[in-house]
Amino acid sequence: MPRIAGRTATPHQLLAAGRELFSRHGYNATGIQQITDRAGVPKGSFYNHFESKEAFAAAIIDGYTAEMLELWSRMMERAPAQPVAAIRYAFEQMIAHKERTASWSGCLVGNLAAEVADSNELCRQRLAAAMTGWREMLASLIRKAQDSGEVRTDADASRLAALVWDAWEGALLRTKLDRSGTPLRESFDLMLNGLLRPPPA
Repeated sequence: MPRIAGRTATPHQLLAAGRELFSRHGYNATGIQQITDRAGVPKGSFYNHFESKEAFAAAIIDGYTAEMLELWSRMMERAPAQPVAAIRYAFEQMIAHKERTASWSGCLVGNLAAEVADSNELCRQRLAAAMTGWREMLASLIRKAQDSGEVRTDADASRLAALVWDAWEGALLRTKLDRSGTPLRESFDLMLNGLLRPPPA
């Protein structure tokens, strides 16, 4: 947990700098000195606010997860009422953001999971919790779509949601290679218009 001493902007500066550097260079290639230099604070101040680099990374994961949950909630407020249309709207918004900003760095949670899950138990737990939360959000919509006959019912909604997110994370990896949103669009189209559709009668 962050050890935030007093009313100061320093921990927030550090977290913003760390998130940017982790996204760009990864966890292992980013040192404390780089983080504090980017944040514009003395190196010694890092340990006034965070017990370790691992705890710092966990705080970044928590912040990113909360931000993504809030983003999903805002998208659902604007999304169509029909569950499949809402799913389509949410993922199209995320794809459009990637294409509009030409942001091909992938997903911070997915990137960190690939890099540190085997060596950092604290971060592994936070990353797993993030993925679980995202799957549950999607599973809720899939369950409603199953009730309305829009999505196949021969598989549990939670398992289908896991499949969609796994495909999404894999497609995000391909965007880093292709520098294009095409893998996301192709993968999502196959999921929504193919694998999730009810089988022919």
